[in-house]
Amino acid sequence: MTDATLHIVHTESSCGWGGQEIRILSESRGLIRRGHRVRLVCVPGSNIQRAAAGYGVEAVALPIERKRLGPCLALRRWLAREGGAIDVLNTHSSTDSWLAALACAALRDPPPIVRTRHVSSPIGRGRATFWLYQRAARHVVTAGEALREQLVRENGFAADSITSVPTGIDLERFRPRGQEEVRRAIGLPPHVPLVGILATLRDWKGHEFLFEALARLRPDHPELRAIVIGEGPYRPKLEARVAALDVGDRVSFVGQRDHPEYWLNALDVFALPSYGDEGLSQALMQAMACALPVITTPIGAHAEVVRDGDTGLLVPARDAAALAAAIARLLADEALRARLGVAAHRFAAAHCGEKAMLDRMEALFQRFARRR
Repeated sequence: MTDATLHIVHTESSCGWGGQEIRILSESRGLIRRGHRVRLVCVPGSNIQRAAAGYGVEAVALPIERKRLGPCLALRRWLAREGGAIDVLNTHSSTDSWLAALACAALRDPPPIVRTRHVSSPIGRGRATFWLYQRAARHVVTAGEALREQLVRENGFAADSITSVPTGIDLERFRPRGQEEVRRAIGLPPHVPLVGILATLRDWKGHEFLFEALARLRPDHPELRAIVIGEGPYRPKLEARVAALDVGDRVSFVGQRDHPEYWLNALDVFALPSYGDEGLSQALMQAMACALPVITTPIGAHAEVVRDGDTGLLVPARDAAALAAAIARLLADEALRARLGVAAHRFAAAHCGEKAMLDRMEALFQRFARRR
């Protein structure tokens, strides 16, 4: 139960689309359903602005895509007009976090800032960064415990100033379904072994290592095919890499899908060979919730949900040979695939649902909200 109804404003300067933007909108929708008022300040024409209405989230368009004086002043003017009614300001990307921090520093009665950090890429260790995280923000949220520990260890931030709140997924939507029926519905062959990845097409997601693994597996697994679910700026380079490896007949780019849960259930194996900038991948948890055997790397907070040999398999980052060996191991052992899939599903059902995320974020917002 809530202590009080809150007015929460999120800021997001990213124009892209991925797990971070989905978390902002799904978290906002969940807290709106609990009776809070939640709004989003974002870049005009951005993907998150276009998607916000579908989540029932009010979006305010401001030119906050660059760390410049003009955007800072635009945000300050808006906060000066609206800020008195805002209980907490939740920032997300680097640019909007800096703009919000500087804008609030210039206000007489600014809303308290909670900074959510979604990725594991290192941040600066200078005084300005320390001020941003430890002075301008009342509290920091990370998408996994490993990210929290990284900030404490590498940046010297106070441990009690940071809380790990992993992203939650919709367990009603992402659940096991009959593979044969799903493949028939989406037009995939019934008996061909399929390995797949669901991710925005960015360099650090590791798609190219999956393609290299596929090339290595060709002699012993000539029927194996890869399904690439998602869209993004790296697609031309990935298609060129597929062509260079001569696996074009074995890789299908199916683009962004409105119902990825069906595509996940069509797979035999899910692979996410990320090598950087990860927090805790929603797609990884979604695949686990669908009872898929998963292979990933110990990047970000992945090892917090994928326990090697128990809820999935972990392989070193940037290692196509290890990834190929893990895929071959799963394809050769149906019992292992089933055991890992069942364990993954149980873990996801117990630990990865949206309710836990909403409960913890709601409690944090209540704790750090403006006291009237």
